Amino acid sequence: MTNMGVIIPLLLLLIAIFAIGLISSKRMSSGGNFLNEYFLGGRELGGFVLAMTMVATYGSASSFLGGPGTAYTVGFGWILLAMAQVVTGYFVLLILGKKFAILARRYKAVTMIDFLKVRYNSPAVAILSAIAIIVFLFSAMTAQWVGGGRLIESLTGLQYTTSLFIFAISVLVYVIVGGFRAVAVTDAVQGAIMVIGTLVLLIGVIIAGGGIPAIMQDLLNENPRLVTPYGADGSLTAAYVSSFWILVGVGVVALPQMAVRAMSYKNSRSMHRALIIGTVVTGFIMLNMHLVGIFARPIMPGIDVGDKVIPLVALEVLPAWLAGIVLAAPMAAIMSTVDSLLLLVSSAIVKDVYINFIRPEATEKRIKQVSFSVTALLGVIVFLLALQPPELLIFLNLFSFGGLEAAFIWPVVLGLYWKYGNKYGAIASMIVGMLSYIGLHFYNEANGELFGVHTVTFPIILSLIAYIVFSLAVKRKAYQF
Repeated sequence: MTNMGVIIPLLLLLIAIFAIGLISSKRMSSGGNFLNEYFLGGRELGGFVLAMTMVATYGSASSFLGGPGTAYTVGFGWILLAMAQVVTGYFVLLILGKKFAILARRYKAVTMIDFLKVRYNSPAVAILSAIAIIVFLFSAMTAQWVGGGRLIESLTGLQYTTSLFIFAISVLVYVIVGGFRAVAVTDAVQGAIMVIGTLVLLIGVIIAGGGIPAIMQDLLNENPRLVTPYGADGSLTAAYVSSFWILVGVGVVALPQMAVRAMSYKNSRSMHRALIIGTVVTGFIMLNMHLVGIFARPIMPGIDVGDKVIPLVALEVLPAWLAGIVLAAPMAAIMSTVDSLLLLVSSAIVKDVYINFIRPEATEKRIKQVSFSVTALLGVIVFLLALQPPELLIFLNLFSFGGLEAAFIWPVVLGLYWKYGNKYGAIASMIVGMLSYIGLHFYNEANGELFGVHTVTFPIILSLIAYIVFSLAVKRKAYQF
C-alpha cells in the first residue's frame, strides 16, 4: 500500500535533481573543455559546494541505512567505530591539499588515474588503476543501487524491481546530462537535506523514547553491553576498532571518488572553508544517524533486517509528510554516492582507457558520445547486478573501500611527497595491495580476522613495503616535482 504523504516529498526531491541536471547541462554546453567540465566541473567548486559534495559522496547507504542498522544491533561500540569517519574530508584535503591540486592542473589531470599516469610516466600504472577502480567500485555501486531500490520499495509498497528501475532512471538522467557539475551542485542540496533530516529524526526518536535517560535505562535493562565500547556480544575488540580507523579514517585519502574532489576546487580559500565545513557536517551526520539507530531499539524492538531500521522508525515516530522529508536524507545520500561512483568509473573507461590507449585522436564530439554511452551502459549493468540484492550492504561497501585504499594509498601519497617513488614501486604496491587484500578478505571470511584486526590493515602495510623496496631497488632516481 502506497503512502502519498511520504511519496510526495521524495518526488519533489527527484524533480529538483532533474532541474539541476538540466541547468548544469546548459552551463556545460556553453563552452570550455568537455572533459574538464564533464568530469571536474571546470575546477570551479567553492568551499561550501566542495565540502558538501565530499560529505554527500562519502555519506551513502552505509551511513544512513547500514550503519545505523548495525548500531541498532551492536550498540554504542559501533558508534565509536563509526566516528572515525569525522576526519574524512579533513584528511583528504589536508594530506592531498594544495600540492595535489597544483600538480593536477600542471599535468592537466582530469582523473586520479591521469595524475598517476603522468607522475609515474607509466601506461601500466594507468591500466592497473583503471582495473582497480572498475573492479572495486562495481561492488560499491551495486550496494548503493540496492539501497536506493529497497528504500523506495519500503516507502511506496512498489515491487523491488520497479523501485530499482525508478531509482536507476533518476540517477542516470541527471548524471548523463549534467556531468560532474550536476553531481557537485546536487550534492550540495542533498548534503543540506541530510543535515536537516538527521536532526529531525533524532529529535523524533528521543521524544518517542521518553527522553535520553529513559532510552539509556531501557538499553541497560535489555543488555548492559549495548552501552559499552565492545558491542552487544563483546566482538568489538580494541585491535579491531583501532584498525577500522584506518579503513574509514586515514585511508579514505586514497579513495578515487574523494581524491578527485581535491583537484576540483577553485582556490585555497575554498579548500580551507571546505576543511572546516566538511568536518563539522560529517561529524554531525555520523554521530546523530548512528544514535538514531541505537535509540530506536527500545522504541521498535525485534527489527531483524538492519537496513530497514531507519525507514521503519521514521514512519513510526513522525507524521507521514515529515517522514517523507526526513527519508529524503538517506535517498539523497544514496543518490549522491551513486552519481559520483558512476561518473568515476565512466571517467576511468573513457578518459583513462579509451582516450589514452584506444583513440588518442578522438574528437570532442566523439568523446561526448562515448562518455554518455559508457555512463548509460554502466548504469544498465549495475541495474542488472542489483536485481539479485546482497544481504549486507554495509560490508559490500566497506569491501570496495578497503580494496581501493590498499591499491592507491601509497602511489598517491608517496607519489606526492617522496621524490624517490617511481613506477616500479607504484606497480608493485598496487599489485601487492590488491591481491593481498582480496586473498585476506576471503581468508578472514572463513576463519575470522587475522590477529583480530580489520582486513585492510596488513595489505596497506605490505603495499607500503612493496612501494619503498621496489622504488629503491629498481632504477632509483629522484623525481623533479
